[in-house]
Amino acid sequence: MNVAEMTKMRPDAAKTGSELVPTRRTLLERLRDLDDHDSWQEFFDTYWKLIYCAAVKAGLSDSEAEDAVQETIIGVARRMPEFRYEPGVCSFKGWLMHVTRRRIIDHLRKRQTRQAQPLPSDTATQELGLQIPDTAAERAFAEVWEQEWEKNLVDAALERVKRVVKPEHYQIFYLHSVKNMPARDIGQLLGVSAAKVYVVKHRLARLVKQAARRLEREEASEDA
Repeated sequence: MNVAEMTKMRPDAAKTGSELVPTRRTLLERLRDLDDHDSWQEFFDTYWKLIYCAAVKAGLSDSEAEDAVQETIIGVARRMPEFRYEPGVCSFKGWLMHVTRRRIIDHLRKRQTRQAQPLPSDTATQELGLQIPDTAAERAFAEVWEQEWEKNLVDAALERVKRVVKPEHYQIFYLHSVKNMPARDIGQLLGVSAAKVYVVKHRLARLVKQAARRLEREEASEDA
């Protein structure tokens, strides 16, 4: 299954309340079952954009980054039978960063082999030092990963909310909060009152904040 196919899939069962963002520990335990398609889709929906954006910032093209996403997910699947969730030893964020970085380096090396010449010295790739792994290179990539991780918290929260609310309500929230469309224009477009736009926007904004805070608390507990 490729990236495009996975992005079109969605679990059939809706989640509400405390299940809006299942704990990472619970999700990772479920991933031990490679036939648990809903859990693997949950994992993909949560982390694909993080991996993709980090790969692009590291110097990969769009197609290379898509391949890196697919290969990272496959790599995670292969390692899940032996994987043990031990935050005190290594956080999940750090583990996934390591797996992703290796796939990015693989693609950069493949590109060099195809081109049979060094990469330009002014590329983001050399700035991140991905060709010759060392402490400075790892630190540079870790900074990029941290930035993308924070963005992904919000994106993951939005995705969770999108999957548990009515499509019309999410559309209202998206147009008003993300696209900054005036409530009056949204009302005319969707045939609803401006008052409803405000009510839906505030309700979904609260759900997004709750989902993001839970993800943040989970990450903080790993680093503690």
